Amino acid sequence: MRKITLILFFLPLLFSSCQYFDKQVPSEKELLQKELKAINWKEVDEFPSIAGCEKIEDKTLRQQCFFEYMTQLIQQKLSVDTLSILYPELDTIEVKVTVYPNSRIMFEPLFPKDSVAYDTIKIDSILKARLVGFPKINPAIKRGIPVKTQFILPVILKVE
Repeated sequence: MRKITLILFFLPLLFSSCQYFDKQVPSEKELLQKELKAINWKEVDEFPSIAGCEKIEDKTLRQQCFFEYMTQLIQQKLSVDTLSILYPELDTIEVKVTVYPNSRIMFEPLFPKDSVAYDTIKIDSILKARLVGFPKINPAIKRGIPVKTQFILPVILKVE
């Protein structure tokens, strides 16, 4: 009697446990698509940085330190130039900064749509000639991989 009770007790467990083996395992492509949708491609985990800002722990303050440093350095390099003499009405210029994964930097001036008053080619060549010799910049990081980032800095040419 005892054996029959044990068999009757374990018999339903045997048949019901088979349902756990019938579950479908998601394919590699489905898992990849799910993970890619979960990633926010518009933001990076760590912004570009320089050695002077690396010691700052707070992410926002480190980003602010980097942007302030870059703006001041660009203003300093452009302040000794004839840009303000050639174009006295030009007091601020927006510069698009691109930091590549290999730490290379590229600068591109952005002009308003109605910028026929300025010789954009001449201003671009002056900026490219002046904006050289920057310290090493650590690129932005996304999921542990260096990535390209772009941002726009307003650079004041006339400080009064």
